[in-house]
Amino acid sequence: MSGEFDEAVNMTATRLERWLDTDESKSVGQSDGGESVGHESGRRIVELLRKKKDELTDDDQAHMRKVVGYVHRHLAQRPDGDVEHTKWRYSLMNWGHDPLKD
Repeated sequence: MSGEFDEAVNMTATRLERWLDTDESKSVGQSDGGESVGHESGRRIVELLRKKKDELTDDDQAHMRKVVGYVHRHLAQRPDGDVEHTKWRYSLMNWGHDPLKD
């Protein structure tokens, strides 16, 4: 699983943490008035990136699978044109993937 996760999550823990502090990050995603699902996931991904592989729990592995699934589904829905300042990109970045990063 960690290979697919490492491929899907192309942001470092530090970069993701900084991103999650931005207004753009907080402006997207589904929420019930509180923190969005993607934003909460981003905080969890930061924790996962800082863990050693042998410290990962079954729950961690399950979240990693969820992240891989989300990133793959969302990438398939890429809008036309420049995506730099789109909710589509911001949502992906909340899940640890910047589609503009090589």
